Amino acid sequence: MLTYSLEKAPGMPLYESLYRHIRQDILSGTLKAGQKLPSKRALAAHLEVSKITVEGAYEQLLSEGFICAREKVGYFVEDLRTMPPAPPVAQRPEPQPDFDGVDLTGGGPERFPFSVWSRLQRQVMLDLGQELLRPLPNQGYLGLRQAIADHLAAFRGMAVAPENILVGAGTDFLYNLLIQLLGRELCYAVEDPGYGKIRLIYAAGGARCVDAPMDASGPVPSSLEQAQVLHLSPNHHFPTGLVTPVSRRLELLRWAAEGQRWIIEDDYDSEFRFAARPMPAMQALDQSGRVIYMNTFSKTLAPSIRISYMVLPEALMAQFRQKLGFYSCTVPSFEQYTLERFLRQGYFEKHINRMRRLYKNRRNQLVELLKSSPIAKNITILEQDAGLHFLLRVDTELTDEALTERWAAAGIRIHALSAYYHGDVPEADRHCLIVNYDRLTDENLDVLAQRLSMLQDN
Repeated sequence: MLTYSLEKAPGMPLYESLYRHIRQDILSGTLKAGQKLPSKRALAAHLEVSKITVEGAYEQLLSEGFICAREKVGYFVEDLRTMPPAPPVAQRPEPQPDFDGVDLTGGGPERFPFSVWSRLQRQVMLDLGQELLRPLPNQGYLGLRQAIADHLAAFRGMAVAPENILVGAGTDFLYNLLIQLLGRELCYAVEDPGYGKIRLIYAAGGARCVDAPMDASGPVPSSLEQAQVLHLSPNHHFPTGLVTPVSRRLELLRWAAEGQRWIIEDDYDSEFRFAARPMPAMQALDQSGRVIYMNTFSKTLAPSIRISYMVLPEALMAQFRQKLGFYSCTVPSFEQYTLERFLRQGYFEKHINRMRRLYKNRRNQLVELLKSSPIAKNITILEQDAGLHFLLRVDTELTDEALTERWAAAGIRIHALSAYYHGDVPEADRHCLIVNYDRLTDENLDVLAQRLSMLQDN
């Protein structure tokens, strides 16, 4: 007879405690395959519980396949030898200690307009109520798309219809939509050097990727013979900081129009240009409907604000509705309504202007700090007055890997430009470090000055 100590645990019914005991005995082999279990009445009397408790445990075991019932005979343990063995428990990686230094690898802005955002959220809750529970169009809330179109017209010189805007939860999701829309069989050219995650997303989606070699003006059109799609960031390339001039943009637009190819314009941090207004988007120069424009609010507001959008040419949007119109919008309505008000009431513009001043001042402080540091004679600062990073060329005999390790040992986490190359690294781009300053603070600058002095003899 089965003997268990059944103590009613908080929040756990008695039948579940019995079920767990019997299940463990079956899995451990204490109860053998084919062994008959006591009748419900006998087991209930033996354990001094109700018959209903035993019935509940047996029914759960029966539904999960641990036991079987034979009519007018009783319950028997199933043969579980054919069950696949439990997978080995993955060993948890050792937790990494917190980095006690200055991180110049970036990570997104840390200043968020909490008071304004929370006030707008409360207004949305009070004004809309049950409306927030209704599903939105798959392209996103029309009011938000209209607000985005107005913003693009005012600040990027783009004449965009809200009907051609599609809102999604992050650019990763939108890239995957594009792979399905344009086709996996096409060849996608990705800037080299470039943001490595882009290549991984396209490859994971089953698309073939090739390198788009770059010169001082951006991707070289003559190197794109194999490609039908070009992914580029012309307004501030990561990681080089290059801003593609109008002459090269027009060359690439001709390349796309003449071969019925596509350009994906990634405009992720065009708002942060300090010397002048941002250059017009390539989409604004496109006369053939071959440019797909993409941007995100993750870089300007916060990485956790997973609201991105893309502008499709009208003909391509028609194909999207026909081919992929079954997809639901992936951004919660609450956030879309809040962001619409944030844009319409001028808070986004104020936030960008405030952040632009902050970053410009921070960049200038950092540049002065580097120029006056003990390693000043061994470095050259390369910048383009745009974006949230610049390059630092170091006069050294060390390899790039050894160079970044030495900086890390001094308490400065930083990446080398060569790490973003997929192909061969030109000699001119070796010994270049990428300095991201979007997360620097006044306290970080003081610490950085101390850490730089540790590199004086390196």
